[in-house]
Amino acid sequence: MSGDFGVRTAGAAGTGPGEAGPAAGELTEPTTGARWCLGTRLLVALTVAWGMFLLLQYALSGRLWLWLVPDLVPPLAFVAVPLALLAAAYFARPVRRTLIPLLAATTVLGAVYSGLNPYAVANWNAQAPPRDALRVMSWNTQYWHQWDDPDRFYRYLKAQRADVYLLQEYLSWVGERPVRTDDMARLRREFPGYEVAVSGELLTLSRFPIVGRPAIGPARAIRPTTEWTRVYESAKVLRTDLRIKGTVMSFYNVHIPVQVDAARNPLTPGFYRTVRQRDAERRPQFAALEKDVAGNDRPLLVAGDFNTSPAMGDIGGLEGVLRDAVRKSPALYPATWRDQGPGLWRLDWAFTSDQVAVHRYDLRGSAGMSDHRAQELRLSLEGGAR
Repeated sequence: MSGDFGVRTAGAAGTGPGEAGPAAGELTEPTTGARWCLGTRLLVALTVAWGMFLLLQYALSGRLWLWLVPDLVPPLAFVAVPLALLAAAYFARPVRRTLIPLLAATTVLGAVYSGLNPYAVANWNAQAPPRDALRVMSWNTQYWHQWDDPDRFYRYLKAQRADVYLLQEYLSWVGERPVRTDDMARLRREFPGYEVAVSGELLTLSRFPIVGRPAIGPARAIRPTTEWTRVYESAKVLRTDLRIKGTVMSFYNVHIPVQVDAARNPLTPGFYRTVRQRDAERRPQFAALEKDVAGNDRPLLVAGDFNTSPAMGDIGGLEGVLRDAVRKSPALYPATWRDQGPGLWRLDWAFTSDQVAVHRYDLRGSAGMSDHRAQELRLSLEGGAR
């Protein structure tokens, strides 16, 4: 096989008298009936397969429950794969004039799903936020401090010096079931003067008065007598309306259910039954959140663990009406999961309405206490361009 995936021939059929044929062993462009070498055929097959996958991702992600499984692909693959094929196409002389433009196009299209942040370079030397800018922290705590030293856990929280904390997984996990956590006494001791709102596993701490807590979507069915496990399953969006400097702003604390059960074997029917069930749990939460946001004309922030990557169509409803805070991040690839391993996925998001000016968006390490990095935002209610 030649180094450029070409076709090696000893001569050309049909050479007339006086016409010089190619020298023995010379590489030529393939003629009708010439056979591509294995490398060329493989490259063409991979290019077609990748193009089909990209089209299916666009058509099915966020629409078909089964596509939640392909949605697990790390978003960086949407640029890494076509770039690798593009490099190989340069050496595939018989087909490179066709493949190179096609792969260049799929690289550009795939960049939309890649999670790369084109605003990063502009934020490397950005001005410091105003001194009076609000500081907000959103973090999936990974079962509160179930496996951590509580003193260290609270030191970490307090070190963030946030005005508002949007915390997920305020619970323990025992066996295969969630268990309610009651750490309210210590919370009030560690954060004097803060107001607290809790719904299921979601906990919001605020230095500002909480003036409203409207229920969102499935959480509307919760009653004072509702068993806690049902509350945990229903309450995946906690909205708190805070009075800040005379203005009421809405904060949405979000934790969308994860789409798969990693403990199940993907070769068994049970794995896919779980995927379908999780999809049925995710959709009402997204729909209710999007509906409430659309009807809320107050300044607002939506943040939390969405268990949704930039490649997934589920997030499109919020991206279409709110601003992604990542525009103020200095990170070229703002991955939030896993914190202790290769950070290949952005699963945690923060969105704001036009009335909110985001000055800075950063990701903070969890000091080994969670598999999610924490989101930190500096923002103001001044409006204007960001």
